[in-house]
Amino acid sequence: MKRRAFVISTLGTAMVSRLSALPLGHIVDGSTTRIESEDIDSRALLRDEYDLHFLAVGDWGRNGADHQIQVAQQMGKWASEHPNDFIISTGDNFYPSGVASEHDPLWHYSFENVYTDFSLQWDWYPILGNHDYKSDPDAQIRYSSISRRWKMPARYYSKTFKIKDDVEVLFAFIDTNPLIPEFYQNSEYGPHVSGQQPEKQIAWLDELLQSSKAKWKIVVGHHPLYTAGPRTENYDTLAVRTVLQPLLTKHRIPLYLSGHEHSMQHLKMDNNCFHQFISGSGSEVTPVKKGLSYSRFEASIYGFMYFSLNQDRLQVQCIDHQGNVIYRTILSSGTQ
Repeated sequence: MKRRAFVISTLGTAMVSRLSALPLGHIVDGSTTRIESEDIDSRALLRDEYDLHFLAVGDWGRNGADHQIQVAQQMGKWASEHPNDFIISTGDNFYPSGVASEHDPLWHYSFENVYTDFSLQWDWYPILGNHDYKSDPDAQIRYSSISRRWKMPARYYSKTFKIKDDVEVLFAFIDTNPLIPEFYQNSEYGPHVSGQQPEKQIAWLDELLQSSKAKWKIVVGHHPLYTAGPRTENYDTLAVRTVLQPLLTKHRIPLYLSGHEHSMQHLKMDNNCFHQFISGSGSEVTPVKKGLSYSRFEASIYGFMYFSLNQDRLQVQCIDHQGNVIYRTILSSGTQ
C-alpha cells in the first residue's frame, strides 16, 4: 500500500510539474484547444432531391400482432436507409378500444415496445380514429407530456414546416369522428363526441387554410372521403365527404391523407382538386375493390407510405411489410 501511494504521489507531482511549465496564455487563447463536441449524426448523409420526408402508418395498435411487428421493422429499416423527418399516424392507434389512460399498458405493448428502431424515435404526429374514441381519447393528448416523440397537443391541431428558401408546408391534423352524426347516438362513441361542437373545428380549419401562405397544404384525417375498400358507400365515408369536400375544394388542397380502411390506396376523382391517399394497413388488412374509376392504386397488403416533397414535387411510395416498394407516384405543385 505504501509503494502504491508513493507511485501515485510521484505521478501527481510529475503532472503538476509539466503543466506548470506550459505558458498559460497558450492555454487560454484557445488557438490549439478547440474541440468539436457536437454529436455527429450519420443520418445527415441521407439526402436526396427532396427537402421534407415523412412516413405515414395507420390502424396499427394490436400488441404487435397481425403483422404489426413486421411493418414496424420495415419502417425502421426504411427510415434508417432513407431521409426521414417525422412519422404521421392516421388513427386507430390502439385496438380494440383505445387506451383508458396515459398510463395504460397498451402504450408499451402496442407502441413503445413495437416501434423500437432508433430511426423511429423522431416525432410522431397522431390523430384519433374511431377505435380511439371507445375509451378516453384525451389520454392520447395527455401522453404527449410523458413521451418525447408522441406529439398530439389537441384533438385537432396544425404544424408548419419550413423547407428550402423559407417555403412553408402546412399540415392540418383533424378529428373526423365528431363530423359523423351517427356517432352521437352510438353507445361507445357517443360519450366522447358529445359536446365536441364540430362546427368550431370546421371554422378553425377554414380559417387555417385561408390564412396560411404555405406552398403545400396537406390535411390529415382518419376517415376517407372516397375509398376502394369495403366502406365505399358507408355512412361514415359519406358523412365526412359531405363536410370536408367543400373545404378541400374551396382552398384547392392537393392532398388528403387518411386511414380507416385497412389497405393502401391512391384515389382521385376527375372533378376534384385533391388526391386522396389511404395508409391504414399498419396491421390487419381488409379487401379492396378493383376497377373503380377513381382508384389509381389499391392494395390489400400490410405496409406504410413514405412521402418526400420539395417546392415543386411530392413523391409518394407504398412499402409493404417485406420492404418492397409496390407503388410510386409523383404529384406536381399546382397540378391535378
